[in-house]
Amino acid sequence: MAYKKEKTIIVSALTVTFFLIVRFVPKDKIREAQLIFLFKQVLTWLFGLIVVEMGLIKYPYRLFFKKASKSSFSFEYFIYPALSVLYNLHYPEKRKLLVRILFNTLYPSLITLLEMIALKYTRLIKYEKNWSWYWSFISMFITNYLSHLYFKWFFKNQQPEKARQ
Repeated sequence: MAYKKEKTIIVSALTVTFFLIVRFVPKDKIREAQLIFLFKQVLTWLFGLIVVEMGLIKYPYRLFFKKASKSSFSFEYFIYPALSVLYNLHYPEKRKLLVRILFNTLYPSLITLLEMIALKYTRLIKYEKNWSWYWSFISMFITNYLSHLYFKWFFKNQQPEKARQ
């Protein structure tokens, strides 16, 4: 069976992501999680399609919608938006600046590291032209930051007074 390893990885990643969401999204934060998830899908849809259509990244194996889109539906529309939900809901807002900087840096670093492993050992992703790992890191860093700004803005009137300062 062609692409058996890739299919196993995608199904495993989808399953793990689903259980992370179920486990780490508090019931009283489901509304916030939905907003973050949908907003991140908008960002990843836009940037993902641009990158793929410009020929900067290829996804040789895709589990879903192979003829509809050249982008990775699993990553762009479920895995990464779900991870963004966890990023935003567990953001260390009240911690020191250094902790927030580390959080902002380590989160996309981990995802970029996993992407590099997939790039080297699977046919899930292939860099083309001038694309490199640091573009993936930068784009994830920026979209995480944008989603966090949107999250804070959207729920600014519902946060406790001390959290707004």
